[in-house]
Amino acid sequence: MATARVKLTRGADGVAQVMLARGAKMNALDMPMFRAIAGAARELIGDRSVRAVVIHGEGRAFCAGIDAKSVMNPMVARANTEELLARPEGEISNLAQDVGYLWRRIAAPVIAATHGVVLGGGMQLALGADMRVSAPSCKFSVMEAKWGLIPDMSATVTLPERVPKDVALELTMTGRVFGAAEALQLGLITRIADDPLAEALRLAREIAARSPDASAAAKRLLHATYASQTDDARNLRLESDVQRRLLGGWNQMASAAGAVGLPSMLTPRFADRAAVWDDEADAQAEAALVAMLESTDADHTDQPRPPAAAPSSKL
Repeated sequence: MATARVKLTRGADGVAQVMLARGAKMNALDMPMFRAIAGAARELIGDRSVRAVVIHGEGRAFCAGIDAKSVMNPMVARANTEELLARPEGEISNLAQDVGYLWRRIAAPVIAATHGVVLGGGMQLALGADMRVSAPSCKFSVMEAKWGLIPDMSATVTLPERVPKDVALELTMTGRVFGAAEALQLGLITRIADDPLAEALRLAREIAARSPDASAAAKRLLHATYASQTDDARNLRLESDVQRRLLGGWNQMASAAGAVGLPSMLTPRFADRAAVWDDEADAQAEAALVAMLESTDADHTDQPRPPAAAPSSKL
């Protein structure tokens, strides 16, 4: 897939690259860019041959955030706002949120390679990835406060996974710009590298050389349980359920054959990711968000709220 805004390529090694291709505008998000990013993510969701994904930006920056001059042009602002915020029936996220959220629905790990600036919507796009590799000089900001807004491109889900609430509040309320060293200290990025794209690709290829089923299982399990407010018993059950699905599968057996040192000619090759991992990786998180979205004004009374329904055992 190649558009004027995003270029999606797939390598023979199972690593897909998603390049934001609006370098002349520092990959700022206009409406075609929103649609193209969401389209690329949706295309990868159903591709079981992909074992890892790397997102990066061409030119001087990863993503400078929303192209406000284009998106909020008075002639089209109302129509653009409606398109960005409308939530299609049966979907948990709208188009604005898709840019950051849909990467979680890809069973393969997603790595963002960031350089230049990662601002506002670009920050939320990067947070939607499973890992982030940053250039030392990269600048970050949860910048929506500059416009008198809150981050609304899935940061409600992704930011709490990275930092404590007080840090999230400080970054969101100030909109201040900070560097890669502080981002690493806060836990917003995974590592710093002089060449973040090369390092992200190296990491993606290292992961792609492992069982794609095990990678998908790890992503699903950790999204469902990491920093979870649920009890340990539920998380331990999920852990066992995921492991049962892996045990005895083709890719698990291939991993074991390599681990015990069988000659390469006797070691089976990995197959494409099993269909069982096609479901969204964080169904429990989605269920909680749906409940929040469907809440009524009655939820804000002083009456005690009923206990949440028991989560489904289906992963």
